[in-house]
Amino acid sequence: MATDVLMPQLGESIAEGTIVRWNKRVGDRVDRDEPLFEVSTDKVDAEVPSPAGGILAEVRAQAGETVPVDSVVAIIGAPGETVVEAGESPPAAEPEPEAPSPPAAVRPSAKPRGAGHVSPVVRRLAREHGIDPADVPGTGGGGRVTKDDILKHVSSLSTGGDASPAVPADDRRIAPLSVMRREIAEHMLRSRRTSAHVHTVFDADFSHVAALREAHREAYARSGARLTWLSFVAKAVVDALVEMPVLNASLTGDGTGVVHAPDVNLGIAVALDDDDGLIVPVIRRAGSKSVRELSAAIADLAARARSKRLTPGEVQGGTFTITNPGAFGSIFGMPIINQPQVAILCLGAVERRPAVIDDAGTIAARPRAYLTLGFDHRLIDGAVADRFMARVKSGLEQFDGSVL
Repeated sequence: MATDVLMPQLGESIAEGTIVRWNKRVGDRVDRDEPLFEVSTDKVDAEVPSPAGGILAEVRAQAGETVPVDSVVAIIGAPGETVVEAGESPPAAEPEPEAPSPPAAVRPSAKPRGAGHVSPVVRRLAREHGIDPADVPGTGGGGRVTKDDILKHVSSLSTGGDASPAVPADDRRIAPLSVMRREIAEHMLRSRRTSAHVHTVFDADFSHVAALREAHREAYARSGARLTWLSFVAKAVVDALVEMPVLNASLTGDGTGVVHAPDVNLGIAVALDDDDGLIVPVIRRAGSKSVRELSAAIADLAARARSKRLTPGEVQGGTFTITNPGAFGSIFGMPIINQPQVAILCLGAVERRPAVIDDAGTIAARPRAYLTLGFDHRLIDGAVADRFMARVKSGLEQFDGSVL
């Protein structure tokens, strides 16, 4: 029996995905759960497993094409069925009064959809840029206008009509953005347009955490876990979210209601190798996890994110995000909220700085770091945000070593 291969939904706000490459060719044998093709969005580059074993009988969306979620992108046929390449005629059959119909799985490509069909994402993007999709040449199946087509059209308008890579007279090189980079750009702009961004910055003393880290680091390493600054921050943030769940909530699409999350699903921003972009895998039910479990989860998700081995479910459902530019030396940042969440915390570099350490005014060098909270003022007031940050700060400066 034929099996449809669908474009998966790789995040709550994702309505379409771009096929980066196919790992199999039409006619190849494919096993169930074997990586079949790779998809790129602003949230994840993911390999999509085959839903069934058999023969790749038909590919309906080529590499580079952006298609809506739940669209049929390929057909898996049963072993032994005849494969008909797209555009070819089926082999001639002996003339018989009632020749059997060819198997449904191996029919030629379906009739192209009309060029006038566009996805909701494409319509919204065109409307935001004041563009009529009918004026944009479509490169999708059947001449369909894709999000890529809209973005290239916008680029061509801003560069005088040529959106292709070029070398201007002053020797500057113009290179196209990657699929993920374009998706990230759109996601960040949408967040800026959606949320009333406000930021507050706290300065935390990491002396106590540094002592605990030094005392327990080797034991954690023997069990395969790394006891990092981020491990402590994650635990302090999760505990604060449990006490103040409004920062773990979200707003309804029309902004008139509050969606209260039943669990803390902690997103950890991961910078991909070779400037490939940023991805936010999610630690589910983080409120019930120990420091050791949080440390192991952070390391595991980061490693699999960089090797493109995350599953679609591992980048969905986040309720709060931590980003850690301090790992690269940044002192502090003003992060953009990861929609549809209402808050994000930024950890700056932990470094020794002079500080007043007692009532007598004694100055000494202490490991300290700036923590920045970006929050949506539509739901969260400054006083609430600052109480949350005070709770995080005290959780770090008075960290309970017994939980290690």
